[in-house]
Amino acid sequence: MTSTASPLERERVETDSPPRRTLAIAVLLVSFSALLLELSLTRLFSVVLFYHFAFLAISIALLGLGVGGVFAYIRKQWLQQFSLATIGTTVCLFNSLVIVAVLWIVLHSNVSLEFTARNFLLLTRVYLVSAIPFFGVGVLFSVLFARHTEWITQLYGADLAGGALACLATVPFLNSQGAPNTILFAAVAVAAAAMLWTGQRRRSLYRAGTIAFLLLLIIVGNRHGRLFDIVYAKGMYRDPAMVEFAKWNSISRVEVDKQDHARAIVIDADASTYIMNVAPEHWEETEMKHHLMSAAASSVNVLRPNGDFAIIGPGGGVDVLTALANGSKNVTGIEINPIIATDIMRGKYADYSHHLYSRPDVHIHVSDGRSFIRNSHDKYDVVQMTLVDTWASTAAGAFALSENNLYTVEAFREYFEHLKPDGIVAITRWEFKHPREALRVVSNEVEVLHQLGVSDASKHFIIVSDGQLDTDGRPVLVMAKRTPFTRDEEWQVLQHLEEYKNLVLIYSPSDHTRPAGVHPVDPRLRWNPFTALLISNDPRGFAEKYAYNVSPVTDNAPFFFFTLKLGQVLHPSPLDRGIDWKNSLGVVSLLILLCVSFAAVLAFLVAPMALHAPAKSESLPRLLYFVAIGLGYILAEIALIQRFVLFLGHPTYALTVVIFLMLLSSGAGSLLSRRWLAAPRRVWKVALGIAGCMLVYVFALPGLLRALVGIPFMMKLVVSGVLILPLGLMMGVPFPTGLRALRIQGSESGSVEWAWALNAASSVLGSVLAMVVAIQWGLAVTLACGALSYLLASILTRSFYEVRL
Repeated sequence: MTSTASPLERERVETDSPPRRTLAIAVLLVSFSALLLELSLTRLFSVVLFYHFAFLAISIALLGLGVGGVFAYIRKQWLQQFSLATIGTTVCLFNSLVIVAVLWIVLHSNVSLEFTARNFLLLTRVYLVSAIPFFGVGVLFSVLFARHTEWITQLYGADLAGGALACLATVPFLNSQGAPNTILFAAVAVAAAAMLWTGQRRRSLYRAGTIAFLLLLIIVGNRHGRLFDIVYAKGMYRDPAMVEFAKWNSISRVEVDKQDHARAIVIDADASTYIMNVAPEHWEETEMKHHLMSAAASSVNVLRPNGDFAIIGPGGGVDVLTALANGSKNVTGIEINPIIATDIMRGKYADYSHHLYSRPDVHIHVSDGRSFIRNSHDKYDVVQMTLVDTWASTAAGAFALSENNLYTVEAFREYFEHLKPDGIVAITRWEFKHPREALRVVSNEVEVLHQLGVSDASKHFIIVSDGQLDTDGRPVLVMAKRTPFTRDEEWQVLQHLEEYKNLVLIYSPSDHTRPAGVHPVDPRLRWNPFTALLISNDPRGFAEKYAYNVSPVTDNAPFFFFTLKLGQVLHPSPLDRGIDWKNSLGVVSLLILLCVSFAAVLAFLVAPMALHAPAKSESLPRLLYFVAIGLGYILAEIALIQRFVLFLGHPTYALTVVIFLMLLSSGAGSLLSRRWLAAPRRVWKVALGIAGCMLVYVFALPGLLRALVGIPFMMKLVVSGVLILPLGLMMGVPFPTGLRALRIQGSESGSVEWAWALNAASSVLGSVLAMVVAIQWGLAVTLACGALSYLLASILTRSFYEVRL
């Protein structure tokens, strides 16, 4: 393709750009806008779609950036006729308007989880439209880096610094403004960037300023969701007439809906919990007593009526009310969402709930349940969790539920260690005709009891179900102790079951007569999977032979809810048979996303460039180098976020701290790379150092974070910085150094744009691959794969050996 610009015009185009400092600030604002949009889309997708699709935001952003690089590569000569100021202004103004359109389309997309052509088309529309702003950023940054490679360290550093600031801003913006307004603020930021690109052109400056001002007015007008709010969620229309209260934060969107005479807290338009509307002293006068005591979870209140309770995820107060009404004088509730604990239960609905959470015998803490328990110095008679699963993704966009870490072997050990000598861990999970969730709880607890020196765990459990296990969706209570259950305790449970006929004994140490099925050896014993697991006393051996994956879950792979085995994932017909299909479908969605991402990378990134004539002259090893460092960076980032969730005590903190520290230190590494590495050929030493550091973290990080978990939060931030900053500093060096090498080899070939695109392509695949590896083999292997990627990059730097500065 020949350029339409004359040599004189091309010279003017190259020199007609803002000063370096102005460029750096403009790049910072554009990067800030892009990452703020990406992170807030994860929160919005979690509500409008399902948390499985929240992970799409990462793939969308990276794919858009990569396709933008491809476009800049293929249309390089055409773009040369435009000045950098013109391209920057146009892209930023375009993005400021498109982001508003993206918000409108996502809110009005009625996508359900049914595999139909209509849903596929709607999801495709959301995917493609949401990628447009990132495409613009990809074009702009590719052109900028190619034309000003001599400033690459400063510009790339500004890019990373903008992303770091977006990490800091995301949580407070979501907490104060909600996801729609946060997305609109991303549009304001990119409009402000357009004002910097315009230079002395007053008309463009006026246009950009006007758009930014109008967007700010829209944000003010949308303070309470009057202009942009949820219209469809989970494939259903959300009737505003039902909603009495709604508020966003970085964890979820919480509503209080009218349901006849009751009020229900609804989380991300999916999981719900009723607000209790009776005082504990007066529940005898209502039907509430019979309703709550006929639930499976109430059996633990019969055994420890006056005990000290620690309740994780109390929600609207069901377990709190039951404990108080049965005689407890000390109830500690640990609620992760401040909207539920403070705004609803101790705020707007305090009178409705009879001030349940403000009583002197109730102590509510806003914290991650597991982190609170492990840092507590108190001992409890009961540690209780009842159906704690919000199906909500965090702002991290990672493919994990915020409460997954509540259901690991390490977590259960912490619960047992915070019990009084005769205390009980009481976990209620949904169960099915083919048991798997409550059964996995038993599997975890048997593993823990073995670690604590119990040789035969079969005498340490009592299991009660709300009805026979002949249909899906039965709540099942698993009660476990460090000491054996006594005959008197078994008798108390049986007496309770006699009073409430709907409750069924699934397992107790000396009574297996309730469940159906006959033991093949001893006819005195009735048989079910719970009995089989406990009699076997071997959870891993049992899981190998069982139809579902009910093996113990560890912090290394904290995916408790994904109980499908590989054959079921590849042939997902069982998904239609259980109410846990939302959780199980996540694995299928992840594999589909991996395939779609791979196809998109081939179609939109690799094929257009491979078919482009100048591409045939490119050095393949040099370009694979950018694939390796992009893959390594995203694998390490996702693995470290997951690792630091437990240490910092909240998924949102892990997102903010880990990504902020990585981007900030990587930006510093970019700025220092020219000083450190005068010759790009020496970058192999840095890549090798990164790989070595990651391998050390694979083995040392879990134990180190576990040992320091009890230190004050401010010290945790210091420790996080000490661990992440050196690694991030090194990880900021390989990319800009590689771009400098390509520039020296000859910028006219478009190598810089292609390197940008391939780096983004590897990040697209790596973001999905990281979670596939983590689910299958654990976080340690994910981080080890990141180390191997940088080791490969170190080998590929041989292609830079002939380069000199």
